[in-house]
Amino acid sequence: MTPNVTHVTDVTHASTPWQRQILPRFFRLWWLKTSGTIAILVLFFAAYLHVLKHPASQPVTVPMLLIDDWIGFFPPALWVYASLWVYLSLAPSMLLGLRELLAFGIWITLLCCAGLLIFYFWPTQVTLSVVDHAQHWGFATLRGVDAGGNACPSLHVATAVFTFYWFDRVIRDMNMGMPGRFGNALWLIAIAWSTMAIKQHVAIDVAAGFALGTLFAAASLWGRRLVSWADYQQARQARQARQH
Repeated sequence: MTPNVTHVTDVTHASTPWQRQILPRFFRLWWLKTSGTIAILVLFFAAYLHVLKHPASQPVTVPMLLIDDWIGFFPPALWVYASLWVYLSLAPSMLLGLRELLAFGIWITLLCCAGLLIFYFWPTQVTLSVVDHAQHWGFATLRGVDAGGNACPSLHVATAVFTFYWFDRVIRDMNMGMPGRFGNALWLIAIAWSTMAIKQHVAIDVAAGFALGTLFAAASLWGRRLVSWADYQQARQARQARQH
């Protein structure tokens, strides 16, 4: 009996294109995904701005490397930088299991808390460019809220890296193939590049963000099996059979 069930499950999984999985995945526990995301963002920004204004000591300026000179100021990169808020929602919005959804929320919160503790006890900043950024759309607001502080590690990069690893797991289960995995990697690289292209971070910040994000992603996914599309379909069919 077990081999037959496994065979049917695999066929069901393979026969469902990833495009047809998007809406069912999105609406699965949508109320928890939406409210949880909003709650985490509100609490994070409140804590982030408080730490930015009240660090434990004077911020240390992060040194620049040669690569920081190579990457010039590119105002349109602000759109890529802002795309993080869309990117962060991809992995949790496609998760199917309650436990894994809670795990994602808890671990990314722990990641942010670790970053905030670093910002508080070891505050850092970057040297802002002499270029008048205010003449470009959106930069006056960005500089007014986050004027080069809370630099290292870049939480912008760290949270993107964390999401990358979780979303890669989802992409594989959705059977999106190499194009999906390549697109996921490309978006992560673009976000990391954008932090330097708008001169909000320098290379050391980005490298530290990659390390922090990878550490928490590895810890959160260690030994964890996500609920697959096949598991979800099988459970739904079992519920329907019981109702009839």
